[in-house]
Amino acid sequence: MKEKFELNKNDIFALGKEEMVGKPFYLDYSKACILIGDESKAKVHGIPKGTFLLAYYDNDNGENPEAILLRAMGQVHLPNQEEIFSTLIEYYKEPNTSEKEKMDPLTRYAFSFSGLECNVLGSFHKTENGDVYFGSDIDNFYSPSNYTIYKPKDKALEAIVNLGVCEKSEKRHPVSIGKVKYSSSCGFKHNKVNVYVSSEDFIGKRTAIFGMTRTGKSNTLKKIIQLTDKLNTPKNPIGQIVFDINGEYANSNQQDEGTAIYEILNPEKVVRYSVLDKPNFKTLRANFYHDINEGFNIIKTKLGQTSRSGYMEDFVSIELHPPKKPKGEISQEEKDSYFSKMRRYKRKEAAYQCCLYKAGFELPKDKYGNPEKIRFTVSSHISNDPNVGIDPTEGISYEDAIEFFTSIWQHHDEIPYLRDYPLKHENRTWIDKDLENLLIMLTRCKKNSTNENLRGYKNLEVLNNHHTTTTDNYKKEIINFLREGKIIIVDLSQGEREIQNDYSKRICEHIFKNSIKNFIKNKEYNTILL
Repeated sequence: MKEKFELNKNDIFALGKEEMVGKPFYLDYSKACILIGDESKAKVHGIPKGTFLLAYYDNDNGENPEAILLRAMGQVHLPNQEEIFSTLIEYYKEPNTSEKEKMDPLTRYAFSFSGLECNVLGSFHKTENGDVYFGSDIDNFYSPSNYTIYKPKDKALEAIVNLGVCEKSEKRHPVSIGKVKYSSSCGFKHNKVNVYVSSEDFIGKRTAIFGMTRTGKSNTLKKIIQLTDKLNTPKNPIGQIVFDINGEYANSNQQDEGTAIYEILNPEKVVRYSVLDKPNFKTLRANFYHDINEGFNIIKTKLGQTSRSGYMEDFVSIELHPPKKPKGEISQEEKDSYFSKMRRYKRKEAAYQCCLYKAGFELPKDKYGNPEKIRFTVSSHISNDPNVGIDPTEGISYEDAIEFFTSIWQHHDEIPYLRDYPLKHENRTWIDKDLENLLIMLTRCKKNSTNENLRGYKNLEVLNNHHTTTTDNYKKEIINFLREGKIIIVDLSQGEREIQNDYSKRICEHIFKNSIKNFIKNKEYNTILL
C-alpha cells in the first residue's frame, strides 16, 4: 500500500544527492550489494550498521523519478575477495620494509574497496504534480549499473525517518522524541536530525520499542501514553491498558521521580490494579464462589507449579464447566439428558464450593447481608435416608452441605439408593469420578473411611488472598473503564509470577472477546457489551 508523503520542502529528489557512497553491483526485490571505497566512507562520515541509503535511478530523464530506500546491514564479499585475501596474506609475510617499498599506490587503491550488503525497504516516486509517494516494496528494478547510491543527510534524512509525520498539523500532534543516531560510538560526527511521532499512528497499530538499559524506553512509552490521551474526546474515547511488569508506571520511585503515569495525568483518568492489597489500587481478585471457572483456573495455575500426590492430580483435572443447553426444538430424550447433566454439574459445583469454605474462603453475602446459602437437587431417597437426613433442594447452609457430602461419602454402601444406583442406570454411579475427587478433597479421606490422613482442602488455603466476596468483576470493570477512555495500569511487579501471567492473559482474552462481540454486532467500538 502506498502512502502519500507530504514532504513540504524536504524533497528527497532535490536534497538527497549530496553525499555519494558508491555503485551497486547486485540488486533484486529484497537486497542490494554496493561497491564502496574507504575514501567515500570517510567523506560521508562513515556508514554504521542500519544507515539509510538511497539508490537513485540514473536514466529517468526527469519523467519518472525513482529512489530505492536501503538499509545497510553488513559486509558482503566481492567477487575477487579470495584473490584479495591471498595477496594480503603474502604481503603481510614480507620482511619489514618501508611502506613505499611494500605496496604500490595502484594496489593500495584497489584494496581500499569493500562490499556492503543492504536490505531493500521500499521506493519513492514523484508524480507529475510533484507529490511524492512511498511504497514498502519495489515494483521493478533495472541493471545495477543504472543506479547511484547516496547517503541522505539533513532535510532528506529527516524526511525519511519522519515518513508520514512530516506534515506538522495540529490534528496529528507531532512530537519530537529524539534524534537519529545510528551507533553509540563517536568516531565520526554524525548528522543528527529530529525524529517525530504522531499519536494517531499508535492507535490500532502494533508498536515495539527497543533500546539499551537507561536509554529512555520507559519515558518514550510514557510520552506515547500522554499523546494518545490527548486524542480523547467524549464522542470517541480511547482507552489504554498498561501491564506494568516492573511497577515503574504505577508507583512513585526515586529513579523516575514525578514521572509515574498516575502522577503526570489527571488522577481521574488513571485506574490502577494490583494482585496485592495496596492503597489507592483496585485489586485483581475473583469471587471464587461466583466465578467458578476463573477461580478454579487460578487454583490449577498455582497448584500446577508444585509437586502433587495422586488425588491432587485428579482434583486439578476435573471439569467444572456447566453443560451447554441445546438450542432450538429438542426431543424429550435430549431434554432429559441435559437436565441430568445439569444436576450432576450442580452437585460438583456445590462440593467444590464446600471445599472453598473449608479452606477459609469467606462467603459472599446475599442481598439481606446474610451469608449465602447453597442449593442443589438430590433424590428424596438420599435426603430422607437416616444416614443423611439433609435436603439441599431449597437451600441450606454450607455447614449442612458439608455434613451432607461427608455422610454420603462415608456411608455410601449403607445408603440403598446410592448402592443400587448402577443397577438401574446402565452401570453409572451417582458419585462419578469428578465428584469422587472433590469429596476426597472435602473430607480428606478415602471412600467409606473416617480417617482424615490427607491434606485435601488445606492445599487451597494458600490461595485465600486471591478471593474477594464482592460481586464486581474486575474484567467487566476494566472493559467499562477502557470504553470510557481511562488509562488502566495493571501493576505486576509484586505477587506470584504464574498468577500474574494468568491474570494478564485473562484480561487480554476478555478485551479481545468483547471487541469481537462489538464487531460482530456492528456496534460502535466504544459501546459496552457485557
